Amino acid sequence: MLEYFGVATGLLYTALEIRQHPLMWVVGFVTSLIYVFVFFSAKLYADMGLQAYYVLISIYGFWLWTKTNPSKEEATPVAGGIAYCHANVWVLVRIVVGIIAIHFGLYYLLVVFTDSPIPMGDAFITAVGIVATWMLAHRIIEHWYLWIIANAVSIYIYYLRDLYPTMFLYLCYTLLAVAGLYTWIKKGTENR
Repeated sequence: MLEYFGVATGLLYTALEIRQHPLMWVVGFVTSLIYVFVFFSAKLYADMGLQAYYVLISIYGFWLWTKTNPSKEEATPVAGGIAYCHANVWVLVRIVVGIIAIHFGLYYLLVVFTDSPIPMGDAFITAVGIVATWMLAHRIIEHWYLWIIANAVSIYIYYLRDLYPTMFLYLCYTLLAVAGLYTWIKKGTENR
């Protein structure tokens, strides 16, 4: 039952993210808290840790989205007063290096210290999710590409762990990430 509630709040979170509504961070907090328990019971420890990270970054993201705006030089205004920016080459290099470092660090920890049945996939989803959420908090539009990749891989991982409602959620997340990318680009183009 808890997993189904997490699916419902997760879909609401993504709909709010696409609309660039700061309330998404509150709903994301609740969703992530639920999934800490769901993933613990499925022995997806890195994903469980990722959800704990999401709980914390939800507070940070809400604060950023409600208290500050990106600088005018690097931001593109979109509807509703929210702005996004594009990652420059240096930021993209740091993103890739960050994903690789986090992935292999988590993989090592999962192999050595846990009974994780899918350490490589679990570590990959977590590494990409950590970086993509940080990018979202900073309104970097390329975060959508990372979500498309992470969510697509998640579908298979959750299938392997018999988390069928969560698998459905991540299928929806994948499709909604494509829609979110399109929406953010369209709103940015309309406001130039």
